[in-house]
Amino acid sequence: MIAGVVQGFGFNLVTILGNKKFDKVVVFLNLTVLFISLNNLQRWLIDNDFSSNLFLFKNLLVPWYLLIFPMFYAFTTHFLKVEDKVNDFIKISLVIFISEITIRLCLISYVYYEVPDKNINIITFYTNTEDIFNLTYCIFIFINACLLIFKKHHLISYILSYDDLNWIKWFIRLGAVVIGFWTIALIIKLLTGNEDAYLFLRLSSSVLLYWIGYQGFYKYTVLRDRIVLRSTIQTNQVLISSSQISKAEKSNDEFYSEKHKQDFEKIRSYIVDKKLYLDPLLGMESLASELSMSKSYLSKLINSYSDYNFSDFINSLRVEQAKKFLSNDHFSEYTIVAIGLECGFNSKSTFYSAFKKFTSETPSSFRSQF
Repeated sequence: MIAGVVQGFGFNLVTILGNKKFDKVVVFLNLTVLFISLNNLQRWLIDNDFSSNLFLFKNLLVPWYLLIFPMFYAFTTHFLKVEDKVNDFIKISLVIFISEITIRLCLISYVYYEVPDKNINIITFYTNTEDIFNLTYCIFIFINACLLIFKKHHLISYILSYDDLNWIKWFIRLGAVVIGFWTIALIIKLLTGNEDAYLFLRLSSSVLLYWIGYQGFYKYTVLRDRIVLRSTIQTNQVLISSSQISKAEKSNDEFYSEKHKQDFEKIRSYIVDKKLYLDPLLGMESLASELSMSKSYLSKLINSYSDYNFSDFINSLRVEQAKKFLSNDHFSEYTIVAIGLECGFNSKSTFYSAFKKFTSETPSSFRSQF
């Protein structure tokens, strides 16, 4: 648990000190991890008898966990760029958080000065009530996040063109399991007074939520870069053009004719000028339909005049586009993964393997030359 706390604080320091483009998405992600760390640190100190013997501090439990779900929800809405279309739970969560601390301080003061032998039964009862309320409130926010990701596709259509959100969907599924453990642990505590059931919950939630911290930061960095790169692509500032690509050479097979050569040039110009190679879903059948030619004829032209099959031909254009980005100093701060995805590759691995195939070097080594 303490290793997770150190990792969480380390994540905060690295992202805050090392991130030049600091915005609300990164802020809310860091706050999510920070409140996890503070909650687990408080629990670790109590479990290992490092808490103060003073009556105030011994009974003062700060409900850091209450703020984890609202901060994650805020991160999600800002990541999806729908923060102006959904409810904001930050203010109400802070009011509840401050109110709970105030009530607890009043109870501690009352017990210390007014209750014989400083019997803490009333504080224990309040703690249990607070736990039930906070669990219910967090489940409510969690359900809102689930509806946003799985049901309200009309709100997140913009981001879906950049990210399939599978990573966050898996987090929500696993988060539902963690909430289940939380509910079970709370029931066991209320029935038996035993808090051992919370141990697995704290460890599993730490692993899960720290993972979303790193994963979310990585995904957001790529997303942010892709949005800027796509806006650049739309203005045709750094795009390959038909005139920059060498003309087709005479084919050595019997299929060669001037008409076939012109048809191939027409195909290549169409793909480049219409930016079709940037579409990761581009297929031979849809392209043949757009060009009003048969799929077999299209395939034969590409095989004969490019020396590639259709897939390699399209990937070669994508690699040429990636080389323009990687060799341009203006894009030196953008992640290589974002560049590969915006050039039409559907994953980091396919981009790296294709780049190595057509250039005999990795994207990183190619960029380092410039």
